[in-house]
Amino acid sequence: MTDRTNENLLAGRTLVFIGGGAMAEALIRGLTAKRVVRPENIRVIDKAGAARLDYLKDRYGIRPVPEDRAQEAVSGADLVVLAVKPKDAAEAMRQYRDGLSDRQTIVSFVAGLSISSIRCLAGRDVPVARAMPNTSSSIGFGATGLSYSADADDASRGMARELFGAIGTVREVDEPLLDIVTGVSGSGPAYFYYFVEAMIAGGVAGGLDEDTSRELAYQTILGAAEMLRQTGEAPETLRRNVTSPSGTTEAAIRLMEEAGVADAIRRAVLRAAERAAEMGAEIDRAIDQP
Repeated sequence: MTDRTNENLLAGRTLVFIGGGAMAEALIRGLTAKRVVRPENIRVIDKAGAARLDYLKDRYGIRPVPEDRAQEAVSGADLVVLAVKPKDAAEAMRQYRDGLSDRQTIVSFVAGLSISSIRCLAGRDVPVARAMPNTSSSIGFGATGLSYSADADDASRGMARELFGAIGTVREVDEPLLDIVTGVSGSGPAYFYYFVEAMIAGGVAGGLDEDTSRELAYQTILGAAEMLRQTGEAPETLRRNVTSPSGTTEAAIRLMEEAGVADAIRRAVLRAAERAAEMGAEIDRAIDQP
């Protein structure tokens, strides 16, 4: 499904973030910068302390929620965004679930926490949107996979799309596919950085100073990504276009093929997805324990 981020379903809605960490801040930054939600309609609960809440208030104009008003804030929200670490998710849901109702939508980007587990922890059949964004969301270039509970209506789905559309691209997938989304885009930035590290190291090994090698590598990668975006061509097409027979690029690609680089990347994506599924099972087992 293609992006549909101009629906303006969040206008006038009240959002409460349970957790105010880096990804929550990325969402708040996108929502306020694009004027999707008025800052005063965003509430944040965070156990990190007053300093973090004051920072978010001063920078984005949101409303920090003191602990003694947290339950009230949750009950008054249209959208409840679960933005805590996986190890804290069960406790947070149990702590605030009395404020939940089926008129609300829960949005979670807690890695590994399934929709069924969220609904179990909520103690009621509240609509859920489960997301897998990535770290590039912090600069507005995120890639997010998004799934829903069966009872999430058009409004719930639209609000979730709008929320993550404020920080990048959104693709809707069936929940079981969120693990492979994790393997492709959730962990994907790290593969990219790893590749760039190796390019820079190669330049230095060949005699360039590190600053020069880094700048050339950065600009090369940036230009290549922009070529993909602007031309709409498949990566294999663009690769063939710059691979002259018996030339330097062909020699480099042939060496990578012989080293099994493509297969290693493919297996890395699948291993990350496998690990995501393992983490989800671990969280589910922990929740099921009395």
